[in-house]
Amino acid sequence: MKNLDTLELTITLNPKEPWSDILVAELSDLGFDSFVQTESGIQAYAPAKIDTETVMKNVSCVSDDAVKCSWEKKIIPHQNWNVEWEADFHPVYIDEIATILAPFHNQSLGKGNVVIIQPQMSFGTGHHQTTWMMVKALFEMNPMPENVLDMGAGTGVLSIFAEQLGAKRILAIDIEDWSAINAAENANRNGCSNIETICGDIDEIGNEHFGLIIANINKNVLKIHMEYYANALDVGGKLLLSGFFSTDVQELVTFATQFSLTVEQEYAKDEWAGIRLVKVA
Repeated sequence: MKNLDTLELTITLNPKEPWSDILVAELSDLGFDSFVQTESGIQAYAPAKIDTETVMKNVSCVSDDAVKCSWEKKIIPHQNWNVEWEADFHPVYIDEIATILAPFHNQSLGKGNVVIIQPQMSFGTGHHQTTWMMVKALFEMNPMPENVLDMGAGTGVLSIFAEQLGAKRILAIDIEDWSAINAAENANRNGCSNIETICGDIDEIGNEHFGLIIANINKNVLKIHMEYYANALDVGGKLLLSGFFSTDVQELVTFATQFSLTVEQEYAKDEWAGIRLVKVA
């Protein structure tokens, strides 16, 4: 049976900036897929099988005299996940337009469009700033394109909102098999019939084209995928990106221009950011 335990790596940095951004970029290339900013550094998450000693030998903050760096690791057992998230999972309100609830919440707490999510180790409960921004951005899509790609689908929450808002075909892809399974479960839980979930990477899109592509992933992966997104977008199609910091916005916007993508809207919540791009040719 696959080991679904999670490695939590807590890293303290002095000074924190710009080293936290550098560290997130480096750890993204070393198998880490989720990050939380702390007052003194970051917390990074990855499958428990990753060798922490090897990872820390390959990040620049350890060997650079310009920064003091310390770290500690913790293994979060898979079987404890549901207990932990139930204790901490409060309803998520995206202004007054949408609500993300857990199955055990009183449904009367919902405002606007309501989605019921049970994470099962997947990223995307809506509590994180990036998911919150992406939901808000989806509600600004008028009309909602019929064909939607959700890369890094996690729990499937963005796919579910896309169907609620009128999408007729949503392809939800995640590199983790348990995320693809969880997204399918949540789609069924919310009565969705237009979402196809796949475990895989960007090559799973084949020759399919989309009016909207959603990608809430880290900056490095977004840059690797950018040409694929541009090729798969209809002219006039929209690309919603998040999963990066406000300090990364200009880099991504500039990078996207070489693929006929131009920025239409920027989003910010705390230190996190999102952008909406349009394919112009």
